[in-house]
Amino acid sequence: MTDFISKLKNLKTAVADSIFPVRCPYCGKVIERNDYACFDCKSKFPEKAITRYAIGVCKCASALPYDGIFANGVKRFKFNNNASYAKQLAVVLVMSILEIYQGEKFDLITCVPMHKDGLKERGYNQAELLAKECAEIMQIPYVDTLEKFRKNRTQHSIKASERADNVRGVFRIIDKSIVKNKNILIIDDIITTGHTLGECTRILAKSGCSFVSCATLCSVTM
Repeated sequence: MTDFISKLKNLKTAVADSIFPVRCPYCGKVIERNDYACFDCKSKFPEKAITRYAIGVCKCASALPYDGIFANGVKRFKFNNNASYAKQLAVVLVMSILEIYQGEKFDLITCVPMHKDGLKERGYNQAELLAKECAEIMQIPYVDTLEKFRKNRTQHSIKASERADNVRGVFRIIDKSIVKNKNILIIDDIITTGHTLGECTRILAKSGCSFVSCATLCSVTM
Protein backbone atom coordinates (compact mmCIF):
# COMPACT_ATOMS: atom_id res chain seq x y z
CA MET A 1 0.00 0.00 0.00
CA THR A 2 2.85 2.36 0.89
CA ASP A 3 4.54 1.61 -2.42
CA PHE A 4 1.28 2.35 -4.28
CA ILE A 5 0.89 5.72 -2.51
CA SER A 6 4.51 6.63 -3.32
CA LYS A 7 4.00 5.80 -7.01
CA LEU A 8 0.78 7.82 -7.04
CA LYS A 9 2.58 10.85 -5.62
CA ASN A 10 5.35 10.51 -8.18
CA LEU A 11 2.75 10.30 -10.97
CA LYS A 12 1.01 13.44 -9.70
CA THR A 13 4.33 15.28 -9.62
CA ALA A 14 5.17 14.15 -13.16
CA VAL A 15 1.78 15.33 -14.42
CA ALA A 16 2.18 18.67 -12.63
CA ASP A 17 5.64 19.12 -14.16
CA SER A 18 4.29 18.48 -17.65
CA ILE A 19 1.51 21.04 -17.22
CA PHE A 20 3.34 23.62 -15.10
CA PRO A 21 7.10 23.15 -15.64
CA VAL A 22 9.44 24.83 -13.17
CA ARG A 23 11.44 27.59 -14.84
CA CYS A 24 14.59 29.49 -14.03
CA PRO A 25 13.52 32.89 -12.62
CA TYR A 26 16.33 34.65 -14.47
CA CYS A 27 16.02 33.34 -18.03
CA GLY A 28 12.82 31.28 -18.18
CA LYS A 29 14.43 27.93 -19.09
CA VAL A 30 12.75 24.78 -17.76
CA ILE A 31 14.73 23.37 -14.80
CA GLU A 32 14.45 20.53 -12.30
CA ARG A 33 11.62 20.92 -9.81
CA ASN A 34 13.93 21.24 -6.80
CA ASP A 35 16.48 23.56 -8.41
CA TYR A 36 16.60 27.35 -8.00
CA ALA A 37 18.20 28.37 -11.32
CA CYS A 38 19.58 26.91 -14.53
CA PHE A 39 23.27 26.02 -14.89
CA ASP A 40 24.05 28.98 -17.17
CA CYS A 41 22.49 31.52 -14.80
CA LYS A 42 24.18 29.97 -11.75
CA SER A 43 27.53 30.46 -13.47
CA LYS A 44 26.87 34.22 -13.50
CA PHE A 45 26.10 34.51 -9.78
CA PRO A 46 28.59 36.68 -7.85
CA GLU A 47 31.15 34.81 -5.76
CA LYS A 48 30.27 36.77 -2.62
CA ALA A 49 27.16 38.37 -1.18
CA ILE A 50 26.93 42.16 -1.28
CA THR A 51 27.09 44.23 1.90
CA ARG A 52 25.16 47.49 1.85
CA TYR A 53 23.87 49.84 4.52
CA ALA A 54 20.37 51.25 4.79
CA ILE A 55 20.07 54.89 5.80
CA GLY A 56 20.66 54.91 9.55
CA VAL A 57 23.74 52.65 9.30
CA CYS A 58 21.81 49.37 9.38
CA LYS A 59 23.65 46.56 7.59
CA CYS A 60 21.95 44.97 4.58
CA ALA A 61 22.87 41.63 3.01
CA SER A 62 22.12 41.47 -0.71
CA ALA A 63 22.41 38.36 -2.83
CA LEU A 64 22.70 39.77 -6.34
CA PRO A 65 23.45 42.97 -8.26
CA TYR A 66 20.40 44.57 -9.83
CA ASP A 67 21.46 44.27 -13.45
CA GLY A 68 21.36 41.88 -16.40
CA ILE A 69 19.67 38.54 -15.79
CA PHE A 70 19.16 39.32 -12.11
CA ALA A 71 17.19 42.49 -12.81
CA ASN A 72 15.16 40.49 -15.34
CA GLY A 73 14.42 37.88 -12.67
CA VAL A 74 13.15 40.47 -10.21
CA LYS A 75 10.96 42.07 -12.86
CA ARG A 76 9.48 38.69 -13.84
CA PHE A 77 8.77 37.96 -10.19
CA LYS A 78 7.42 41.41 -9.39
CA PHE A 79 5.41 42.43 -12.43
CA ASN A 80 4.60 39.30 -14.47
CA ASN A 81 2.45 37.47 -11.93
CA ASN A 82 5.21 34.98 -11.13
CA ALA A 83 4.69 34.72 -7.38
CA SER A 84 5.86 31.10 -7.51
CA TYR A 85 9.44 32.31 -8.09
CA ALA A 86 9.60 33.37 -4.44
CA LYS A 87 10.79 29.96 -3.26
CA GLN A 88 13.67 29.80 -5.76
CA LEU A 89 14.72 33.41 -5.17
CA ALA A 90 14.60 32.92 -1.41
CA VAL A 91 17.20 30.15 -1.61
CA VAL A 92 19.74 32.62 -3.02
CA LEU A 93 18.71 35.27 -0.52
CA VAL A 94 19.13 32.91 2.45
CA MET A 95 22.63 32.01 1.27
CA SER A 96 23.58 35.70 1.35
CA ILE A 97 21.99 36.16 4.80
CA LEU A 98 23.97 33.23 6.22
CA GLU A 99 27.17 34.55 4.64
CA ILE A 100 26.85 38.14 5.88
CA TYR A 101 25.28 37.46 9.29
CA GLN A 102 27.36 34.48 10.32
CA GLY A 103 26.12 33.19 13.67
CA GLU A 104 23.54 35.98 14.08
CA LYS A 105 20.34 34.85 15.79
CA PHE A 106 17.04 36.35 14.64
CA ASP A 107 13.87 36.16 16.71
CA LEU A 108 11.60 36.94 13.77
CA ILE A 109 11.58 37.83 10.09
CA THR A 110 9.41 40.57 8.66
CA CYS A 111 9.15 42.56 5.41
CA VAL A 112 8.69 46.02 3.97
CA PRO A 113 4.89 46.33 3.57
CA MET A 114 2.93 47.61 0.58
CA HIS A 115 0.05 50.07 0.62
CA LYS A 116 -3.32 48.36 0.22
CA ASP A 117 -3.89 50.00 -3.19
CA GLY A 118 -0.61 48.67 -4.59
CA LEU A 119 -1.28 45.27 -3.06
CA LYS A 120 -4.72 45.14 -4.66
CA GLU A 121 -3.30 46.07 -8.06
CA ARG A 122 -0.39 43.56 -8.03
CA GLY A 123 -2.12 40.83 -6.06
CA TYR A 124 0.82 40.12 -3.77
CA ASN A 125 3.69 41.81 -1.95
CA GLN A 126 6.89 40.34 -3.41
CA ALA A 127 8.86 41.27 -0.26
CA GLU A 128 6.36 39.41 1.90
CA LEU A 129 6.59 36.28 -0.27
CA LEU A 130 10.38 36.36 -0.11
CA ALA A 131 10.36 36.93 3.65
CA LYS A 132 7.96 34.05 4.28
CA GLU A 133 10.01 31.65 2.18
CA CYS A 134 13.21 32.74 3.95
CA ALA A 135 11.49 32.25 7.31
CA GLU A 136 10.49 28.72 6.33
CA ILE A 137 13.98 27.81 5.12
CA MET A 138 15.65 29.32 8.21
CA GLN A 139 12.95 28.01 10.57
CA ILE A 140 12.33 31.43 12.07
CA PRO A 141 8.82 32.85 12.65
CA TYR A 142 7.50 35.33 10.06
CA VAL A 143 5.55 38.24 11.54
CA ASP A 144 3.88 41.30 9.98
CA THR A 145 5.30 44.15 12.05
CA LEU A 146 4.71 47.24 9.92
CA GLU A 147 1.83 48.77 7.99
CA LYS A 148 2.10 51.17 5.07
CA PHE A 149 -0.90 53.35 5.87
CA ARG A 150 -0.10 56.30 3.62
CA LYS A 151 0.32 56.11 -0.14
CA ASN A 152 3.37 57.71 -1.73
CA ARG A 153 5.16 57.79 -5.05
CA THR A 154 7.24 54.75 -6.01
CA GLN A 155 10.89 55.29 -5.08
CA HIS A 156 12.22 54.31 -8.50
CA SER A 157 10.12 57.03 -10.16
CA ILE A 158 11.75 59.96 -8.32
CA LYS A 159 15.21 61.44 -7.84
CA ALA A 160 17.50 60.03 -5.15
CA SER A 161 17.45 63.40 -3.39
CA GLU A 162 13.66 63.17 -2.98
CA ARG A 163 13.48 59.63 -1.60
CA ALA A 164 14.02 60.37 2.09
CA ASP A 165 11.04 62.75 2.21
CA ASN A 166 8.96 60.38 0.08
CA VAL A 167 9.07 57.55 2.65
CA ARG A 168 8.93 59.62 5.82
CA GLY A 169 5.71 59.06 7.73
CA VAL A 170 4.22 56.38 5.44
CA PHE A 171 4.84 53.36 7.74
CA ARG A 172 3.72 52.61 11.27
CA ILE A 173 4.12 49.79 13.76
CA ILE A 174 1.27 47.28 14.06
CA ASP A 175 1.90 46.16 17.64
CA LYS A 176 4.86 47.29 19.76
CA SER A 177 4.60 44.25 22.02
CA ILE A 178 5.44 41.96 19.08
CA VAL A 179 8.80 43.65 18.39
CA LYS A 180 9.85 44.63 21.92
CA ASN A 181 13.32 43.26 22.78
CA LYS A 182 13.41 41.24 19.54
CA ASN A 183 16.28 40.81 17.11
CA ILE A 184 14.57 41.39 13.75
CA LEU A 185 15.51 40.66 10.14
CA ILE A 186 13.55 42.80 7.65
CA ILE A 187 13.45 41.78 3.99
CA ASP A 188 12.78 43.65 0.75
CA ASP A 189 13.35 42.79 -2.89
CA ILE A 190 15.76 45.62 -3.80
CA ILE A 191 17.90 48.18 -2.01
CA THR A 192 18.70 51.33 -3.99
CA THR A 193 19.45 54.36 -1.80
CA GLY A 194 18.42 52.54 1.39
CA HIS A 195 15.84 55.12 2.46
CA THR A 196 12.86 52.72 2.53
CA LEU A 197 14.64 50.13 4.66
CA GLY A 198 16.13 52.92 6.76
CA GLU A 199 12.70 54.33 7.56
CA CYS A 200 11.35 50.87 8.42
CA THR A 201 14.28 50.09 10.70
CA ARG A 202 13.92 53.49 12.38
CA ILE A 203 10.29 52.75 13.28
CA LEU A 204 11.13 49.24 14.51
CA ALA A 205 13.96 50.57 16.66
CA LYS A 206 11.76 53.34 18.03
CA SER A 207 9.17 50.69 18.94
CA GLY A 208 11.54 48.87 21.27
CA CYS A 209 13.23 46.09 19.31
CA SER A 210 16.74 45.08 20.34
CA PHE A 211 18.32 45.14 16.91
CA VAL A 212 17.36 45.30 13.23
CA SER A 213 19.20 43.74 10.28
CA CYS A 214 18.23 44.00 6.62
CA ALA A 215 18.38 41.71 3.59
CA THR A 216 17.39 42.12 -0.04
CA LEU A 217 17.51 39.94 -3.10
CA CYS A 218 19.22 42.60 -5.19
CA SER A 219 21.30 45.73 -4.72
CA VAL A 220 21.42 48.67 -7.11
CA THR A 221 24.92 50.08 -7.65
CA MET A 222 24.93 53.72 -6.58
